[in-house]
Amino acid sequence: MQVFVTGGTGFIGAHLVRLLLQEGYTVKALVRPSSNLQNLQGLEVEIVKGDLNDGDLAEKMQGCQYLFHVAAHYSLWQTDQELLYRHNVQGTRNVLAAAQQAGIERTVYTSSVAAIGVGESGKVVDETHQSPLEKLVGHYKKSKFLAEQVAMQAASTGQEIVVVNPSSPIGPLDIKPTPTGDIILRFLRQQMPFYMDTGLNFIDVRDVAKGHLLALTQGKSGDRYILAHQNLTLKQLLEQLAQITGLKAPQKAVPAWLPLTAAWIDEKILAPFGKSPSVPLDGVRMAQQPMYYDASKAVRELGLPQSSLTTALKDAVDWFVSKGYVKQF
Repeated sequence: MQVFVTGGTGFIGAHLVRLLLQEGYTVKALVRPSSNLQNLQGLEVEIVKGDLNDGDLAEKMQGCQYLFHVAAHYSLWQTDQELLYRHNVQGTRNVLAAAQQAGIERTVYTSSVAAIGVGESGKVVDETHQSPLEKLVGHYKKSKFLAEQVAMQAASTGQEIVVVNPSSPIGPLDIKPTPTGDIILRFLRQQMPFYMDTGLNFIDVRDVAKGHLLALTQGKSGDRYILAHQNLTLKQLLEQLAQITGLKAPQKAVPAWLPLTAAWIDEKILAPFGKSPSVPLDGVRMAQQPMYYDASKAVRELGLPQSSLTTALKDAVDWFVSKGYVKQF
């Protein structure tokens, strides 16, 4: 079976491509001309140059039975608002229309827990929860919600589409790195004297890849599945990293108003004068609410694995060190 993959050069996509090849699928990967192809080097993948909004995507998908639409633009900078909606919302609309035109039998669309929103006061939520659009913090979350609505609408008209909502993945091949990878890197570089009193759900990125394949074979069209594992406070995650590495974890939490003020000055006052902002305001606003999720549905209906986070963290640390992101500690 031939599979068309968008976002194959990214963190989740690279692991998905490897799993598909391992399972005997033939992979055709859509990559932008400017993409870093490091994560696909040495793999037997047919590279197709293009963009999510190209008019000839259906032609590029010809011969494929399945589609994994993993690609998305990720940014918490408010100046990237237009890009987020163009790539995530319009891009998803174009990709799904092309899939239908090309005769794709089944699509797995990669949404995010960001599209679901958060529970009040750190409450753990599942697929039945939905924060209203106006309560989703930042244009990234809003764009992912609207893109998921595009996928659900297409599924309601009979197109076979299963939606997966990964939480925060951890593991090797995080070339960009992702926000979670950035936390690990800053810890390794000892650039975290304080931490914010927040929490996230984490999962081994290889389990996320497996969850995509399980969604293709076991998922119900028009349903969404949270691909998640363990809810941890940021302090707990940093303490696990300390145990793995022998480095010291930050001991003091910083009050939310401090990074909020710094981010606001950075993005709103200094950035217009040419300074590259270092802390996104929306990122700090998001961190004020713990983001905890329940993956029971994916575990029960798909057989989503729940691998050790300690192993995922160790593998992430080893990969960052081996690739020179950080010096040996």
